[in-house]
Amino acid sequence: MLGWALTFLVVALIAAVFGFGGIASASAGIAQILFFIFIALFVIAMIARAVRGRPPM
Repeated sequence: MLGWALTFLVVALIAAVFGFGGIASASAGIAQILFFIFIALFVIAMIARAVRGRPPM
């Protein structure tokens, strides 16, 4: 999921360089949403791992 977020970020940056503001804005928004979903799932996975008795990495 982090890979997809980085892909949309690169698309947004390229679109911004070429002057496509709408596409850049949409891609940046999607990248931001995917990044926050990734962070939330990562935190949930670390909490679940700690609850099961394994120490966090």
